[in-house]
Amino acid sequence: MKREIDIDILAIETSCDETAAAVVRNGRTVLSNVIYSQIDIHALYGGVVPEIASRKHMEKINQIIRKALSDAGTSLEDIDAIAVTYGPGLVGALLVGVAEAKAIAFATGKPLVGVHHIEGHIAANYIENPELEPPFICLVVSGGHTHLVVVRDYDRFEVIGRTRDDAAGEAFDKVARTIGLGYPGGPKIEKLAREGNGSAIPFPRASIDGAPYDFSFSGLKSSVLNYVNSCNMKGIEFNRADVAASFQNAVIEPLLSRAISAAKEYGMDSLALAGGVSANNAIREAFAKECEENGIRFYAPSLIMSTDNAAMIGTAAYYEYIKGRRDGNDLNAVPGLKLESR
Repeated sequence: MKREIDIDILAIETSCDETAAAVVRNGRTVLSNVIYSQIDIHALYGGVVPEIASRKHMEKINQIIRKALSDAGTSLEDIDAIAVTYGPGLVGALLVGVAEAKAIAFATGKPLVGVHHIEGHIAANYIENPELEPPFICLVVSGGHTHLVVVRDYDRFEVIGRTRDDAAGEAFDKVARTIGLGYPGGPKIEKLAREGNGSAIPFPRASIDGAPYDFSFSGLKSSVLNYVNSCNMKGIEFNRADVAASFQNAVIEPLLSRAISAAKEYGMDSLALAGGVSANNAIREAFAKECEENGIRFYAPSLIMSTDNAAMIGTAAYYEYIKGRRDGNDLNAVPGLKLESR
């Protein structure tokens, strides 16, 4: 039963290929979390097709929101605010969610809160870790983003490292395609890598002069492609599991070394993972082990909270809401939105 001091937020997420809605109470209690995934549709095309994603969002969004409210045992009348992802992401997909949220907010007279998608991924850590509070270091690894962030407060972020080219998730997808695994690449490479030798092939680990916390995965991706093409041209059979395991290790090592170094340099005793790629168990195990050895508390959302969902958007929105953030009918989708303190 809702108390007068409770704040219930209806959150909407449509930044890519998941149509999601959730009701979150007081930032950390998830009353409902409904996700419709389009992954099977886009797998037919080897990746996300933006126009198809947008149309599917339009088909599903009303029913997903109704189910989120029903599962939470509440109604729009009892909701205190409407939250929505407004960037970054696919512009058409974002517009569906933003238009829906604005319409609901206007019709009900409820406040509207726009949420940065990456801020949402970071906030996912708060849901299942009630003791976690800023400041801490967070490594965000999702399909299109690889950021190393100092989380100074719930709405204050300092990005100290980012990818210069391909994000880790993009590299997983491209390498999976190269070795014939298809889409989505991350889970398929992780599964195959369990059968391989991660030290079999010395794929490169890039470093960037003058930017110790930045990442680069384009050269690694090209190295895998060159290795596979070279083997094919010479008629040499290569071990796909070894390629997958060696590639995966070449991604994990720079992620891990930079994150641990940042935690030490910035005097942080807590390190969190966020984003869909953080659902990779090899990444989680490597981080958990290294953090334990360095006396750093390690946090990561559950697998369902790591991938795109609306509960994380509701959590991020709560902390923006209690600090006074409100958006108007001029809120628009911003596909290239930067993560900045507001």
